[in-house]
Amino acid sequence: MDRFLLYRTYDELEVGQTQRTRGRTITETDIVNWCALTGDWFYPHIDKVAAERSMFGQRVAPGIMVFALGTGLGVPSDATTILANYGTDRLRYTAPTWINDTIYLDMEVIEKSDRDARSGLVSYRWDVLNQNGVTVCASQLKILTAKERAPYAGI
Repeated sequence: MDRFLLYRTYDELEVGQTQRTRGRTITETDIVNWCALTGDWFYPHIDKVAAERSMFGQRVAPGIMVFALGTGLGVPSDATTILANYGTDRLRYTAPTWINDTIYLDMEVIEKSDRDARSGLVSYRWDVLNQNGVTVCASQLKILTAKERAPYAGI
């Protein structure tokens, strides 16, 4: 079976299956690019002096950016069993992520519900951890998952 959980069909997935992804280091460039793309110029992300005076004591990565980058670690670009992102529940930023932290995505199948003859809804524990094993972002992600693989439509 493929190493990525999200390559698997609904019927191939079982509650309790887990996966940890490769790592990715958060850079200052990531934060600046995120802020420019989203318009999120909140001072603890981009103002070094003000961030040093804040409760964080240094610049901190935007939480939603950490979640988004974690999702990029877990969703293979050529997965043909993912029909749709159904949503995220209980999203929490449980610890700060700093410039030069390396993050990993830790996921676990926690629930499955049959939807119809072609698909089912799969709930995952979808946690982003740093290089010290500290959870920095905790959530549950729901993915509408196919019961049969579709042909890959990419080049």
